[in-house]
Parts: sequence; C-alpha cells; structure tokens
Amino acid sequence: MSPFDAAPSQPPVAGTIQSVSRALRAIEFVAASPEGVTAKEIGAHLDLAVPSTYHLLATLIESGYVIHLAQEHRYALGYRVRLLEQGLERQMQVPSQIADAIRRLHLEADAAAYYAVYREIEVVIAHVVDSKRRPRVRVLDVGFHEATHATAFGKVMLAAMTPEDREEYLARVGLRRCTDNTIVERPTLEVHLAQVRKSGVALEVGEFQNGLSCLAAPVLSPAGAVIASVAISLPSPDFAARRWELERAVRHGALVATRAVSRGGAGPSDRR
Repeated sequence: MSPFDAAPSQPPVAGTIQSVSRALRAIEFVAASPEGVTAKEIGAHLDLAVPSTYHLLATLIESGYVIHLAQEHRYALGYRVRLLEQGLERQMQVPSQIADAIRRLHLEADAAAYYAVYREIEVVIAHVVDSKRRPRVRVLDVGFHEATHATAFGKVMLAAMTPEDREEYLARVGLRRCTDNTIVERPTLEVHLAQVRKSGVALEVGEFQNGLSCLAAPVLSPAGAVIASVAISLPSPDFAARRWELERAVRHGALVATRAVSRGGAGPSDRR
C-alpha cells in the first residue's frame, strides 16, 4: 500500500460530523486496497464495533459508493465514486493554451510532464501528459497534492509562498519522509528553497521515489508572481545523462506557459 493512498485515522475535529468523517475514511480505506477489504478490517481501521461497521457499510452500499463482493466476503469501491473523479477532473481542467504548453514540454523532454497550481491553500497537479517510454509514477495524477517538499513542482510553489504562508502550510502537512533522500528538516528545506528562488528551477533526485528525478520551473502571472509550475519526471539515470538539455526544455516550457497565462489562460486557480 502506498503511503499516499489512505490517510491515517485522526481524532475528530470540533465542529465536524463524526459519522460523515467515518464514512469518508471508510471509502478511502476501501480505495487503498486493490482486492477490497473485510468488514473486520474496516471496523479495526475506524475503531468501530461490528454492528456499527455493518450499518456504515449498508449506508455506503445503498448510496453506491461501496459494493459487497459476497463470494470474497470483502468490500470494494462502488461505481458512483467515478462521479467524484470526473467532477474533480472537470474542476481542475486547464485552458487549452496551458494543455498545449505541457504537451509541447512532454514532447521536447521526452518525459512525463505536469502542471501544478495553487488551489486555495493546497499545491495540486492540474494537468498531466504521460509518457509511454518514461511513464509517470502512478500517484502523480490530476488532484495529487501530497509531499510538496519532495517534488520539484511542489518546491517551486513552496519557494514562492510568503514565509508566513509556508510556515502555516508546512505546520499543517508536515515533512513526510518518502525515501532516504527526502529533506525532512525545516532549516535544510529553507536553504534548498532559497536556492530554488535564486536559480529559477527546482530539482529533486530520488526524494519522492527511489530512482526517479523531477525538474520544475515557475509559471508567472502578468504581475510577475508565481501562480503555477511546470515539471517533468523520468528515471534518474536518464535524467543524469540529459541534465542540461532537460533544464532548457523545462525553462522553455515554463516560459511558454507564462505567455499562455498572459493571454488569459491562468488555469483552475490564480490566488496570487
């Protein structure tokens, strides 16, 4: 199971409806398992008694978000979950000029290419052009908003935040260790982000996933503020062999996207 697939159990937050929170956590837990899960496993994950677990599952089955695989005695995602995914994709859809810029970057770099934006207080991938020869990591898809400190596109966005915004954001999400190379000390990260601001590019080698490298550059608003980032990812040996060629491609991709923004293609969110 990927560390990004399901959130760990959290204590209830004041002002929230605990039953709704449990239902959402149950859906996430079911989604994290490729073969489905048992009622006992769901109950243990939610710290629920058996009768309450079955009541919750009956509600989710009735709503279409979970199905019961009777022969396997397991529970799996229902088909209405697809509606949520489709809705997110519609809301995150980028203008055609931006999509064209990311596709051009993908072709020039011969790698998976990404466009990440600010969405309120989150940093999230809004568009992906995958590469058949050098495919993206499975979790790096539209809507991915984890591990900003361990991805190049996330570092660009973190570096552009005010110190106060960055402090608040990192205090909330933390610095999760994804690999042995992940930067998890705040002072070290701040030094790294200062270099990102100075150089205009962000690089990570094996920080998000072993054997994978990512390079990103900022996309600017007409006023000169960072509002997004473009990035590529590919196996680290390929990256090392083409380092400077790829940096030129990413910088050019960011410039093309910035020009698209100036023509009115800002993307799903432009909070800055």
